[in-house]
Amino acid sequence: MAIKSRGKQTRTSKTKAAPSMTKIAGIQMASGPNVSANLSEAERLIEIAVNQGAKLIALPEYFAIMGLKDTDKVAEREKEGNGPIQRFLAKTAKKHDIWIIAGSVPLECGSKNKVRNSCLVYDNKGKQVARYDKIHLFGLDLGNEHYREEDTIEPGGEVVTLDTPFGKIGLSICYDLRFPELYRAMGPVDIIVVPAAFTETTGKAHWEPLIRARAIENLAYVLAPAQGGYHTSGRETHGDSMIVDPWGVVLDRLPRGSGVVVASINPGYLASLRKSLPALKHRSLP
Repeated sequence: MAIKSRGKQTRTSKTKAAPSMTKIAGIQMASGPNVSANLSEAERLIEIAVNQGAKLIALPEYFAIMGLKDTDKVAEREKEGNGPIQRFLAKTAKKHDIWIIAGSVPLECGSKNKVRNSCLVYDNKGKQVARYDKIHLFGLDLGNEHYREEDTIEPGGEVVTLDTPFGKIGLSICYDLRFPELYRAMGPVDIIVVPAAFTETTGKAHWEPLIRARAIENLAYVLAPAQGGYHTSGRETHGDSMIVDPWGVVLDRLPRGSGVVVASINPGYLASLRKSLPALKHRSLP
């Protein structure tokens, strides 16, 4: 129930996997330019999800900073494995005995004027077990809206999946959602995670159909935590965080504002669907 308040390589991280019925959650925020304030809000929302029984919790893209200008995130970038954002994530995962998928964290890269927009995964001991760097960088020139992520973000080049106690997870970020070949490159996964900050314009038109399409064509659960609301910079994000099952059914959603979406994933149901409709085995094109 929602509560408002280029050539690519594949890298797989492995842990022991023994999937069972589990509650997962997505956090929706309207982050601002103050990292400390954003982390406090993330902690509050994580606690709500924990109190509902969630063991896997995903934060949206840019959860730690949505600056007044795009270059603000460069000033807040961290070295991998060190910095206030990453310390918060490790501490929170361990404190609540949960897995956290941190939508995106600005990490250092080869250019001093850019960052890697990185999705980090922490296990319930507070250990970072996976990292995915956003591959597809958003660009839009429509009316009064102009976005060029390539000006401040260095793209990644590896497809990342990982085995977890909840099943195999495939990582992606926001604009990646428009590129189905990324998800095919993952191979069969049980949960696709899409932390996002869709604009209101593109989200209103495309967010839900794209999320449901990725679930249906990959016969996988999709966990899609989003930014949703008005930001200090004047930007408006679409929100509508949702959890979708492998049949394309929306299990929970939150149209607007800060809050949490929670749903149970059922590995038995997933296996049954893939047996009844073995579409992933019927592919004939490379």
